[in-house]
Amino acid sequence: MKIAVPKEIKNQEFRVGLTPAGAQSLVNAGHSVYVESTAGLGSGFSDEAYAQVGATILPSAAAIYEMGDMIVKVKEPLAVEYPLIKAGQILFTYFHFAASRELTEAMIKTKAICIAYETVELADRSLPLLTPMSEVAGRMAIQVGAYFLGKPQGGKGKMLGGVPGVKPANVLILGGGVVGTQAAKMAAGLGAHVTIMDTNLTRLRYLNDVMPANVATHYSTELAIQEHLPQVDLVIGAVLLHGAKAPHLIKRKDLAKMQPGTVLVDVAVDQGGCIETCQPTTHENPVYIVDGIQHYCVANMPGAVPQTSTQALTQATLPYALLLANHGWENACKSNEALNKGLTIIEGKLVDNGLAALFNL
Repeated sequence: MKIAVPKEIKNQEFRVGLTPAGAQSLVNAGHSVYVESTAGLGSGFSDEAYAQVGATILPSAAAIYEMGDMIVKVKEPLAVEYPLIKAGQILFTYFHFAASRELTEAMIKTKAICIAYETVELADRSLPLLTPMSEVAGRMAIQVGAYFLGKPQGGKGKMLGGVPGVKPANVLILGGGVVGTQAAKMAAGLGAHVTIMDTNLTRLRYLNDVMPANVATHYSTELAIQEHLPQVDLVIGAVLLHGAKAPHLIKRKDLAKMQPGTVLVDVAVDQGGCIETCQPTTHENPVYIVDGIQHYCVANMPGAVPQTSTQALTQATLPYALLLANHGWENACKSNEALNKGLTIIEGKLVDNGLAALFNL
């Protein structure tokens, strides 16, 4: 199979769909790998590094899409890429379709085969291709939240961990999954007082057992969230509904309950955001203020640490890419139930019930 890797063109997106090590694995399995020139530079991988393992460097995105039987990416195609996609071509990437009807309809029109990283799901309901980026985003959420709490950035001027004699900041994490767990570990390590909220009691019991003493668990209800808002300094939105739009757990009217300079980091922005006032931002302009409250809603947070992110992503996606390349998408999806759950659009037909209901398609 011909596997082609384009350069990512989303704003400030420095990741790439495949490391040289991943390319080598595909070449060693008998496949051809094509990489767009300079696609890996942002992650620290030169064209020469890909060429040395047997990949072919192509000069443009148009050449990449023309050559590839399977396109391996990081982020969803943008509008300028839609015309380059061919009928019957496999697109293997993060799509986050639930956040964009436009993207969903555009991919249906291409008649390509769209397999979404974020909905590949194991029997235990874990998401193996979303997990590594969720780990990165969860840890980053605390780093950026701590930074924007600084007074020069428009925050309260509070240090997350406090100092001897001064109380630490209060961090509220909505969601106890991978993002929430990683965020809690980072915040707790810095000395903050952390509350994790979730509606899954089994998960809360687990977190209660493994987290340090400065992390408390609380069953999530609308009232419980609102009771925390007057004292909170940093809120991390870490809610994920598999393949669906995130619910709004903090409404516009709730901002009035928070003190000016409070920081909201909505990691769920890729799925529509769990904070009503969330609008996607970029690494160039990551924050905006609504009613005195800082909003950080960057839609590709792991793109800011591309060396870490690209390596973590490739080691997760490579086994599935090999399966698709070795057996073709039909046989691969028939033989692997996890991969089959990522299959969203097949040659002009939407095969995801949740999306069909969401967009009435």
